[in-house]
Amino acid sequence: MKAAEGRIGRVFIIRLDDGDRVLECIEAFAEENNIAVGLVTLIGGIGDGEIVSGPRRSEEMPPDPICLPVDGAHEVLGMGVLAPGPDGRAALHMHGALGRAGKTAVGCLRFGVDCWLVGEVIIYEILDTSVQRKLDPRSGFFLLEP
Repeated sequence: MKAAEGRIGRVFIIRLDDGDRVLECIEAFAEENNIAVGLVTLIGGIGDGEIVSGPRRSEEMPPDPICLPVDGAHEVLGMGVLAPGPDGRAALHMHGALGRAGKTAVGCLRFGVDCWLVGEVIIYEILDTSVQRKLDPRSGFFLLEP
């Protein structure tokens, strides 16, 4: 296990509108407001895009993702972490639980996921920490490095 300490800075409350690209909007907002590290929460709806719902085989590296389409409006509850990537810009890793007609899917939200009607986002900025995302050669993922 690796850990780092920080302190809560500013808190932002954001409303995404119908058709907004969820991850892209949050990362752009972070850049515009100089947020390097933060905790992101999301509630609302998403309508299009895809999520990754695990690897096809747990033992295979790098993983072959199972991609599920988001086909139509779904309720969403999501949480993510913003941290600087190799280029120094805040990169968002967000997972969500999506529901529609009594069925639930859980996974990693991908770029291109659109907001449906409304998305309510809260970003808790974390200050005085040096965490960042670094490439893990085994998985091919940019993992959080405290």
